[in-house]
Amino acid sequence: MQNIRNIAIIAHVDHGKTTLVDKIIHASKLFSEHQHFDDLILDNNDLERERGITIVSKNVSVRYKDVKINIIDTPGHADFGGEVERVLKMADGVLLLVDAFEGAMPQTRFVLGKAIDLGLKPIVVVNKVDKENCRPDEVHEQVFDLMFNLGATEDQLDFVTLYGSSKQGWMSTDWKQKTEDITPLLDAVIASIPPAPFYEGTPQMQVTSLDYSAFVGRIAIGRVQRGTLTEGTNMSLMKADGTIKKVKIKELQVFEGLGKAKVSSVSAGEICAVTGIEGFDIGDTLADADNPEALTRISIDEPTMNMLFTINNSPFFGKEGKFVTSRHLRDRLYKETEKNLALRVQETDREDTFLVYGRGILHLSVLIETMRREGYELQVGQPQVLYKEDENGDRLEPIEHLVVDVPEETAGKVIELVTMRKGELTIMEPKGDLQHLEFNIPSRGLIGLRNNVLTATAGEAIMNHRFQDYEPYKGTIPGRISGSLISMESGPGTAYTIDKMQDRGEFFVDPGEEVYGGQVIGEHTRPNDLTINIQKGKKLTNMRASGSDENVKIQPKRQFSLEDAMEYIQKDEYLEVTPKSIRMRKILLDENERLRSAKKAD
Repeated sequence: MQNIRNIAIIAHVDHGKTTLVDKIIHASKLFSEHQHFDDLILDNNDLERERGITIVSKNVSVRYKDVKINIIDTPGHADFGGEVERVLKMADGVLLLVDAFEGAMPQTRFVLGKAIDLGLKPIVVVNKVDKENCRPDEVHEQVFDLMFNLGATEDQLDFVTLYGSSKQGWMSTDWKQKTEDITPLLDAVIASIPPAPFYEGTPQMQVTSLDYSAFVGRIAIGRVQRGTLTEGTNMSLMKADGTIKKVKIKELQVFEGLGKAKVSSVSAGEICAVTGIEGFDIGDTLADADNPEALTRISIDEPTMNMLFTINNSPFFGKEGKFVTSRHLRDRLYKETEKNLALRVQETDREDTFLVYGRGILHLSVLIETMRREGYELQVGQPQVLYKEDENGDRLEPIEHLVVDVPEETAGKVIELVTMRKGELTIMEPKGDLQHLEFNIPSRGLIGLRNNVLTATAGEAIMNHRFQDYEPYKGTIPGRISGSLISMESGPGTAYTIDKMQDRGEFFVDPGEEVYGGQVIGEHTRPNDLTINIQKGKKLTNMRASGSDENVKIQPKRQFSLEDAMEYIQKDEYLEVTPKSIRMRKILLDENERLRSAKKAD
């Protein structure tokens, strides 16, 4: 029986988790001398590298002192929280990584609570001790108090703490003494995380994660709980509804280094990938063919938000993208549900329109961004939260736990902004030179909040939130108070007209940029929408007057990221997303149609 340690790394966004895994990989001499790899080896898609977040959990294994260490890298953002709980089922211990200044954040608390309930032994790593203003000893105390409050056992509270800097590649038991490399951490893993136990009996494996390959289809990933899985054997697949399917294992693979290695059998305690099984879902149990026994199912977080996805039918349709039809859109969305578990797709009464359900704005925007990079053109509507009803028929809505760390002088503005959106302040305490604020706020109150908070605090606020529970409906929340500036004609806008119209509002387009009639080209200073013509040129005469023909001075256009634009649009607007552009438009491009539909609504 080979010696195996299975550890999951949990940390908040940007606390240095993926960098630490890089250093562990390098320390275990996984690459030969001539191989060169960049940083952030595990963040293997462009979006993860650009945003600096882990979106999909990944497995990698290293060998150190004849012990195989399976490392599971988990996402730190709450919108991908559905990933975290499942992967903890594969681990025997956790590596809790906290920033030496920020300490344990709310999402870390959420995942740590799950790990403690599962009885996993933690090792605490206080990272970034090379940063100024760091407070490693206070953070260590804070983690201890947090674990005590989460109901940890005496054995769990007797955890090993290491200090260091993943970026500089060293770890030590004392933060004032810098060591040469990261091996003290690997020694601590071997010493304090229990080896994966081997249970005799009929084989059992729960599907906790999945992979997708264009050649073999869906691949089930999980940890063998009991017995041994052997290639080519017939097994039973136990589904959620109690049905049992007969399946056959075509191929078995275990994680070796950054890839997978084909093996003929896998024993209990090892994490493996199984190919050849059709029609499985997360939580299903792969069990003995003759007398199958099911393991307790894992629940996956329910979606809290939906958005309307439809084909691009604007006047600029098909100019920039390769995939523009409803068939392309449908196939791509259903393909995404194969591996993106918290995502649901529902067809509507129109063939070219789909409702897509997800965990939050970031979850949905990552999907939209991935699709536009693949060459898709699509339009999306305003994000809507999902309501439920209780047994008395009253409306319930999703509530999020929001944490904001902000400089003291702007804390008042943040509290005002959040309470306007029905948020309740639960905790307010100083943390270093920042104010630490905690709120409970309806999910719909978060839409568009980040922009306002960052503006009010000059970009200095740090915001994090995670889903808490469904609670009674909190009443109406004021939305965007300013109307839109809408283009009347199609064609490039002229600098002369944009200059003359600057007092009407802020523009989202530059002179010379092609626009179409019905496109939202700016924000009006008043609450109503205003249709304007920015294509008019200056009437030319042969008279010239000094002073009146100065160069026009135009404010630069306002830039939107994808998430900003998703949060900005109103109910009667679409966001047009193509590989090269993001444009906002009215759903009804014709002004007369808009007026008629507004009259009908009244």
